[in-house]
Amino acid sequence: MEPPTPTTRPERRVAPAQLRVLASGSSGNCSLLRTPEGGAILVDAGLSPRRTRRHLEECGLGLADLQAVLLTHLDSDHFYGGWSSALPADVPILVHRQHAREAARCGLGKDRLRTFEGEFSPAPGVEARAVVTAHDELGTAAFRFECAGGAALGFATDLGRPSEALVRHLAGVDVLAIESNYCPRMQIESDRPAFLKQRVMGGRGHLSNEECAALVEEIGPRSHVVLLHLSRQCNDPALVARMHARRPYSVTITSQFDPTPWIPLEAGPKASPPRPRSVIARSLFDHMVPSPEGGR
Repeated sequence: MEPPTPTTRPERRVAPAQLRVLASGSSGNCSLLRTPEGGAILVDAGLSPRRTRRHLEECGLGLADLQAVLLTHLDSDHFYGGWSSALPADVPILVHRQHAREAARCGLGKDRLRTFEGEFSPAPGVEARAVVTAHDELGTAAFRFECAGGAALGFATDLGRPSEALVRHLAGVDVLAIESNYCPRMQIESDRPAFLKQRVMGGRGHLSNEECAALVEEIGPRSHVVLLHLSRQCNDPALVARMHARRPYSVTITSQFDPTPWIPLEAGPKASPPRPRSVIARSLFDHMVPSPEGGR
């Protein structure tokens, strides 16, 4: 009798991960990361559960399909308080260890809350690393996601100021989602109170369009840039688009009201990581006004 011919197990296909920003701005931030394993992660939950459910249904998903909610920080435009009771019981909310006490003050109990620091896995098929950036007192977690199949996503918002550490953390990702919050001229000429202008521009608030563009150049994303958290009062999407024209990547500008299309996360050719320039570590506002003396 002939011995049985060995069979080759078919190679397991890994679907590309995808990113869709459901909303981004001062009235609420929420993004959806589809994992290579077919699951879904919410990155920030600054919309109401009702509105988020509607967006999920448009994608053919529901709250039961979520594997985790991952928070950059707990400002009200990034975490809507109603989520404490709206999620299915088995969906954890992940926060950086530095934000654990603030999360408890926001009503997140230990049965729901999970903390991370450094490297962690928010869902099967996704490995993540986080660094904390200079935003207000507690900082914000900026993420680098490495997906099964080799694609890398950087996700960074409410950054305070550019830094060499952030460049090293996100260098060479395939897709980079990063804030481009305000135009300095529009900010200065606005009728906002002086303390708010200083908070936004003083190195512990948000990135300007110029700071964002400089960071993107240093990070060197391979295929796509997603621009987050544009100020409706102190920015202009057309101005932002011009700043990224004729660059070696495609661009998506997010909106407070309309979700982006699905953005595929596909691995591109590897390149040498860029060398960060120390000049970007200074805030644009440092050249205009004295540094703020504590407080929000």
